Amino acid sequence: MTGSTRSLTGQDIAALLLRLALGTMFIAHGLTKLLVWTLSGTGAFFASIGLPAWLAWPITGLELVGGALLILGVRVRWVALILALELVGASIPHIANGWMFSSSGGGWEYPVFLAVTALALSCLDGGRLSLSGPAGQHSSLNDRSS
Repeated sequence: MTGSTRSLTGQDIAALLLRLALGTMFIAHGLTKLLVWTLSGTGAFFASIGLPAWLAWPITGLELVGGALLILGVRVRWVALILALELVGASIPHIANGWMFSSSGGGWEYPVFLAVTALALSCLDGGRLSLSGPAGQHSSLNDRSS
């Protein structure tokens, strides 16, 4: 079907919505670590829960760059998978605080939900409305395959 246009599918729209929501959330969390808590404050928190303080820098960078890549739709499958793993790690300090994130110290519901959402996005990939397109290939609204 050279030159034909294909309609967007529900999967394309779902991938776009998940990419935009998760990407925005990761950028917001990265900016909070950078601008509100500062990297040294984030590092101090990490140290207080038994993690190396220097992890504040790569985690903040991962959230900022990963969020931007999700929004743009670049290598969505791999970026979302890496961010899902980061969220699993972020859930661990909250397990003892109970389920609800509104609990003192924050429960594990929110980071686990986001980890599962990122994993679901990894399974969907970026959809046709992404720079990389399905399976890491460039795509647009026009189907250029024969």
